[in-house]
Amino acid sequence: MIPAAFAYARPTTVEEALQAIADGGEDVKVMAGGQSLIPVMRLRMAAPETVVDLVSVSEMRGVRDDGDALVVGAMTTHHDVLVDPLIAEHAPLLVQATETVADRQVRARGTFGGALAHADPAGDLAAVALALDAEMVIAGSGGRRTVPAADFFVDYLTTCLEEGELLVEVRIPKLRGEWGVRYEKFNRVAQAWSIVAVAAAVRRENGHIAEARIGLTNMGSTPLRAQATEAALAGADASAAAIAAAAERAAEGTSPTSDLNAQADYREHLARVLTRRAVSAAAGL
Repeated sequence: MIPAAFAYARPTTVEEALQAIADGGEDVKVMAGGQSLIPVMRLRMAAPETVVDLVSVSEMRGVRDDGDALVVGAMTTHHDVLVDPLIAEHAPLLVQATETVADRQVRARGTFGGALAHADPAGDLAAVALALDAEMVIAGSGGRRTVPAADFFVDYLTTCLEEGELLVEVRIPKLRGEWGVRYEKFNRVAQAWSIVAVAAAVRRENGHIAEARIGLTNMGSTPLRAQATEAALAGADASAAAIAAAAERAAEGTSPTSDLNAQADYREHLARVLTRRAVSAAAGL
């Protein structure tokens, strides 16, 4: 199908983008790769008055080292995330998850920030952002503000971005110490959205698990942390038995839906199984 008519703006700076959004009328959509927006426009499930395309905003691309954190531009493509040496060194969990995003063609056009701002709970990268304690840098007419990933995702396809604001970059703290990571994903067919996925980062110390961070994909209207399992693992032996016991609590506090792909109780089962696998691998077992 052909999208409804719309005005098109292609700014080259963040300031120009913010102005284009402000001038775009009552219904403005920001395009940061278009892998989610273009299909719904073609189906006329969305008919924006104006589309603001960020593809030419070069300052929103790339990865830089900022001491204790990596700064990833929101318009950095999934492909560029996969090949960046800084991310490979300091945030390998992001690499593991990004490798599972759709197919090569989508990864060439889709963007890191676009996926996060889209806020689909079945998306792969939001749970990783939670597990890595990422921070979102948001630009608006009043300047910039920084929001923890835990506060960024508000509801289904909804973030804390206010009208006229843009996600411009993401700060990912470097993992210091003896950390292991693992992303486990279950889907019906290759390149599909996850039915459930788990992002795990585990820090070992003297044969014990000193800290565990576990993000859950598609276990509620937003990505979630498996807080009960994290608490059970803190200070526990890095053993298969301890991890299995903690993983049994992975679905606590979640609210998965039932749909054509899976019933809620099956998603809870998957969360427990995938959490055990992800934490075990991250802990080196």
